[in-house]
Amino acid sequence: MGTPHDPHGAAAGTAEGTPSVRVTVRTAEDMRELGRRLAALLVPGDLVLLTGELGAGKTTLTRGLGEALGVRGAVTSPTFVIARVHPSLTDGPALVHVDAYRLGGGLDEMEDLDLDVSLPESVVVVEWGEGKVEDLSDARLQVVIGRTLGEEQRRKSGEEGADAFGSAGEDDVREVTVIGIGPRWLGQDLAPLAR
Repeated sequence: MGTPHDPHGAAAGTAEGTPSVRVTVRTAEDMRELGRRLAALLVPGDLVLLTGELGAGKTTLTRGLGEALGVRGAVTSPTFVIARVHPSLTDGPALVHVDAYRLGGGLDEMEDLDLDVSLPESVVVVEWGEGKVEDLSDARLQVVIGRTLGEEQRRKSGEEGADAFGSAGEDDVREVTVIGIGPRWLGQDLAPLAR
């Protein structure tokens, strides 16, 4: 994994004292490893919102998180089923993986998924959830994945069709910012995510 950036300071646009960390991620395996490290910080009832463009690595990160939580089933994108529950194979929490891309806005559609029932005993990860599920909990982790395109990628015009961590290798670097929001995360050290 790459170098951390400002591991103890707030990310741009967040309040002073809000725990945050920024991590450079160079490969799909690094993204899965970040997911595994993230899982070590999570407890039943935690809500994680993943934001990033198509192919940014949201499902790859969730795959690593699921591996570390020891859940049943392959973690794949829930795009067509909207939500997928992965029960724990250990004493840990289940993983509820949601893709809110096709959902409208607000909690009305989300209530049909019964996430409020699943949340207390599960870790709920929502891709494309920004502006849609924040009211599920008074605390959440906001994970923003952005691409840092290399010079070769900037010159290519057909870049938009690339898969997550495609053949670009080092040129397809991601900057991942993790922000702890709400009382659950006050005083939490997110720096271990950057190791």
